[in-house]
Amino acid sequence: MRLKGVAARRPLPQPKGYPWGRFAHLPRWAGEPLALLEEGAALGPVFGLGLGRWAVVGYSPEWNRRLLTDLETFRSKGSFSSLTPYLNGGIITTDAPKHKPKRQELNPYFHAKALVGLKGRIRAALEERRPQGEFEANSWASLVAQVSLNVAYFEGRFPAGELARFLAPLKRPFPAPLWPRPLLFAQVRRRVAQMRAAGFGLAAHLPGEEVLIGLAAGYDTTAHTLAWALWHAACYPHWHTPEGHPLLIKETLRLYPPGFIGSRRVAQALEFDGYLIPKDSLVLYSPYLTHRHPDLWERPLAFDPSRFQGRIPAWGYLPFGGGERICLGMHFAQMVLEVALSLFGPLEPLRGDPQPRPGLTLAPRGELWLGLGA
Repeated sequence: MRLKGVAARRPLPQPKGYPWGRFAHLPRWAGEPLALLEEGAALGPVFGLGLGRWAVVGYSPEWNRRLLTDLETFRSKGSFSSLTPYLNGGIITTDAPKHKPKRQELNPYFHAKALVGLKGRIRAALEERRPQGEFEANSWASLVAQVSLNVAYFEGRFPAGELARFLAPLKRPFPAPLWPRPLLFAQVRRRVAQMRAAGFGLAAHLPGEEVLIGLAAGYDTTAHTLAWALWHAACYPHWHTPEGHPLLIKETLRLYPPGFIGSRRVAQALEFDGYLIPKDSLVLYSPYLTHRHPDLWERPLAFDPSRFQGRIPAWGYLPFGGGERICLGMHFAQMVLEVALSLFGPLEPLRGDPQPRPGLTLAPRGELWLGLGA
């Protein structure tokens, strides 16, 4: 079957779907997106999906490079981010030529050197909340993310209950993260305005919209990664050391990239791998597929942090995206993850299901219970 809306010199392959035109794959996308992506990837480096709009999916390094460096052709506004009120705005949906100067205004506040002073305050806040016995990693990681964001953006002065209520829908199944919540957002905007006026934390230096976007973008992504990192620190104790943590985190992000799919809207027609992709098409890249591709990674399904002691494939590792639009909170997230891991001595994996479950981001499928070792 030829993918409608995509002019092709040869038919664009598609995984199994329903005979519903541009909605052909929407039921599977809602129920089993990872299986759908893996099935499509088995057909070739580029494949099509009917998701209510016709979409072209790729996962090769060259595809990733083009999507993430050509900001004139591949636009963020009108992509998947626009579907949720939590991410529909600010730097996330700002496109060229306005993106670069806006990003340059924000970068100084999120550079690794700018965050050095935060590390001690976040550590102190997390030490007060360190588990004293058996604990469930997902729940504690969510608390870590909330506390760390509160310290960074508001010096810990944002009412914890209000922040938790605002962020909670991001971790719920679809369609919860997509629902508009005007009263909740209005309440949080008022509180953020108070924090900014009082001169607290990062909020004092950023536009209010960027504060809300930063909270949403940094919450479930950090929490899910930390839960998996704690689980693997327990399962692979020889990597649970100060020297091993950076590599353990990198490997966790390779196997379980929170942003398992990224999207752009095509502003002008282009050709890729013999396919002509017309203007206004939806194009997707998948760190999940790229990170597990056997042509790029040896034993791609094995958890092996030592692989990061060598070279990694260019445009083959994208846990934070890439190019000019690379995740603004990348250094903050890495700092929080390392600080949280460093709070623990030996850990013991008790019971849990670490297999990935896709939602707005990738999350562990089940609870992950850990014990404190001797």
